[in-house]
This record gives sequence, structure tokens and C-alpha cells, in this order.
Amino acid sequence: MKNYSNVILSVLNTNLILKMVEIDEKQVFAIIAKAKESGSIKIGVNEVTKAIERGQAKLVVAANDVSPAEIVAHLEGLSNEMKAAYAAAGSKSELGAAVGLKTTTAIAVTDAGAAKKDLDALIASMSEDAPVAEEKAEKAE
Repeated sequence: MKNYSNVILSVLNTNLILKMVEIDEKQVFAIIAKAKESGSIKIGVNEVTKAIERGQAKLVVAANDVSPAEIVAHLEGLSNEMKAAYAAAGSKSELGAAVGLKTTTAIAVTDAGAAKKDLDALIASMSEDAPVAEEKAEKAE
């Protein structure tokens, strides 16, 4: 697992502007591990989708190597609509290992437990870093 990667995390803020920033993949996996131990998580696309729709999901993480991509394609839009943080991080096996399974395609953190401060810091950093990421995207075009 890489320390830093081109992981994109997006969240819909109160002004309904999509914000995207690069994040530390290790930080996402650390939040998942802490939430699994002391909080609550949902595993698998169906469970994650239900958690988002019910407004329970705080952080949604989907694997980068899901094939076909349509299996998890709806998660980002649904997360944005329901104002949950979304990240595409790691492979199915890395995501599965984070929760003690062989593989999984998606995970939702519904109760962060001991990771609440880390999750809040991650979401706050997304809000602060978003203009920088938007400027990079504009320069790339």
C-alpha cells in the first residue's frame, strides 16, 4: 500500500459545490480500522448504498479496481447528494484486508467511534484544500 496516492475524496458542502482533494490513503485505512474496532461500518456495495440512502454514512470508500466500474459508480453521486465524504482508495484486496476479509468493493463508516477526531480532521482538511485541487484541475485543462 502506498503512503500517498492519487486518491480523490469529494464531499458536498453547504453551498452545494463539489470539492475534490488528494488525501493520504493510509489515513483513510486507519479511520476504517479504528471505526471497525470501536464504531460501526457497513461492508459491500448493497449495505453501503443502504447506509448512504438512510443518511447514516459519514465516509464511503470504494476500491479502485472494481470491474465493471458500474458496480460502484453510483456511490460517489449518492454520497455527494447525501453529504457524505467519498474516497476511492486502494484495491479490493487492500480494502478487504482493512476489515478482515479477503476482498470487498466498498465500505461505509456509519459510526466512527475512536476515529471520530480523525474523520472530522479529514473532512475539515478536504474543505480547506479544495480550492487548491480545483485550481490544479483548471490548470490541467
